[in-house]
Amino acid sequence: MHNTFLLVLVVLIAVGFDFTNGFHDTANSVAPTIATGALRPRTAVLMSSALNIVGAFLSLKVAATIASGIVSQTSVILPVVFAGLTGAIVWNVATWYFGIPSSSSHALIGGVVGAMLAHSGGSTVLWGGLTSKVVAPAIAAPTFALLIAALATTLSRHLTSKSDSATKSWGMRTGQIGSSALLSIAHGTNDAQKTMGIVTLALVANGTLADNAGTPTWVVVMCGVTIGMGTYLGGWRIIRTMGHGFTTLSPTQGFASQITSSVVILSSSHFGMPLSTTHVAAGSILGSGVGTKKRSVRWAVAARVALAWLMTLPAAALCGALSFYLSHAIGSPVGEVVTGLLTALACVGIVRRSRRDRITPENVNDEWGGHSEAFEHVKGHSPATTEVSA
Repeated sequence: MHNTFLLVLVVLIAVGFDFTNGFHDTANSVAPTIATGALRPRTAVLMSSALNIVGAFLSLKVAATIASGIVSQTSVILPVVFAGLTGAIVWNVATWYFGIPSSSSHALIGGVVGAMLAHSGGSTVLWGGLTSKVVAPAIAAPTFALLIAALATTLSRHLTSKSDSATKSWGMRTGQIGSSALLSIAHGTNDAQKTMGIVTLALVANGTLADNAGTPTWVVVMCGVTIGMGTYLGGWRIIRTMGHGFTTLSPTQGFASQITSSVVILSSSHFGMPLSTTHVAAGSILGSGVGTKKRSVRWAVAARVALAWLMTLPAAALCGALSFYLSHAIGSPVGEVVTGLLTALACVGIVRRSRRDRITPENVNDEWGGHSEAFEHVKGHSPATTEVSA
């Protein structure tokens, strides 16, 4: 059934999610580059922003998976898509406030699945696709990234062991600029497509597109530009966690972790898997710490982040279901308008509250001391306090 007003509302809220995805996941591409001083913070996010837009035009396989591989296209309705997006936005902004690098991808998928369950039950969720395309990669990808990054860091140390420190540091920082650029393209290729897939799903639900139709060009452009704009805003809280929370990064570690993330994410995009780029980037950074001589890693922080990963799908699903129930109780399209306004107010409240502990490009590289409430338990700790023995 056609509903132009509700479709426009869904597209607008999708743009909002895409924007939060950009600033929430900026750290995936630039945190190591900023932490090691390879690039200034603003320069790093500007480069990442532009290359995220480029990456959005390279493939549409992930968009196709999101549009047709998670929930039944014949059963989905616009209020479901709207509720899923609002649930994902709430989770994204909340985890950004706490500086937790959770998965925007899983927030989106969880929100839509939760709303679909609230609408028509489990029979309309494609559990096989959810398991093979989302859950299995969520377990495998960060594990592979950790192991590969650890190996890459170890090899890099041995191959450059006879180089003087100044030459090695300069070479690795230069390499980081290239690896950060590649990772930004990879992020745009994978993450921008997720919103493209959701908008395509909304167009199918509205009858604007036929089932299994391709993603329109205007959707590709809109999502690419929006995620680029969000990236430029810079999610400084999460950049601090990724750049300084897991381990103290050297240029060698930064280069190894970024190259590893790029390879894993680009491979997943090729096979149409909506991989969590956050999981991959965090796993790579942890692996780079494991690959150092002292294997210096803040495992307490890693455990807290892993807990947030486990919570993301069910928590976003709960948010999506509650959003759908609220909208349905009020009645469409007024319910969606009210829910959208409440979501906006909640996000504004979180952002205003965040100003008491403002992290900016100027202080993002200050000594990491657990500034976020999520990591108060490791406040003041250095990597050496939680390192594992060699």
